Amino acid sequence: MSTGWPSDLLSGQVAVVTGGSSGLGRATALRLAEAGVDGVVVADLRREPREGGVPTAEVLTELGVPAIFAQCDVTSVASLRSAVAAAEVMGGVSIMVPAAGILRMEDVLAVTESDYDAMLDVNVKGTFFACQAAARSMVAGGREGVIVTISSVGGVLGSASMPTYNISKGAVRMLTYSLAASLGPHGIRVNAVHPGVVETAMTQVDTHLADEPGTSVPLGRLGVPKDVADAIVYLASPLSAYTTGTSLFVDGGSHSSKAGRDFKPQG
Repeated sequence: MSTGWPSDLLSGQVAVVTGGSSGLGRATALRLAEAGVDGVVVADLRREPREGGVPTAEVLTELGVPAIFAQCDVTSVASLRSAVAAAEVMGGVSIMVPAAGILRMEDVLAVTESDYDAMLDVNVKGTFFACQAAARSMVAGGREGVIVTISSVGGVLGSASMPTYNISKGAVRMLTYSLAASLGPHGIRVNAVHPGVVETAMTQVDTHLADEPGTSVPLGRLGVPKDVADAIVYLASPLSAYTTGTSLFVDGGSHSSKAGRDFKPQG
């Protein structure tokens, strides 16, 4: 495999990726494997990628990386704990990436209680309890580990068209800081990536955010899943051994530019 990452960079590590069948989760699972993890649990509601193609776990197996598909509903604590437990046969989780998430465009005056609950159940509750389950396993197994959460530019910059999403991703950002403080003494690092608009089914089908040309992005283009996945590999690796409780923006510079104030985020 030619990846740009040393093939033994993550040797000895086992990863659990929620939302690993599609989008950012799928790209992350594949890049972690290419960087040398010993195994991956692909935790998702569905096995088939939304983009089409071969299921993630099958691709990993074909590449020679042990992989397990664990059907997982991230709004269920029991389901998340079961997905983490599936990693025990490969040595136990040491990298957790809770990549499952949803995004909806909405008018703040029209948001219903069920809309609000659905967004926070997936994006916040699903992230919190995935991290908790992984951290419990790491501590019980005496393993140091890494958690990389998926926040968003939307967790920092407000947007008129996605209020509940902004709330949820802001919560993930603050959760990351809290977990870093709590879990550091156990040798567990916790960091967040903050993507801008990335070309996935979420932005191309669910919201059509990716229809925008990316002209408001200083680097002049929208992101692709590999951009975010590579940032996650870096944060999961020894290359960031003294980094915890931080936010890494993977957005082409949109958050720091004046144009970025009106930029619609995803991640």
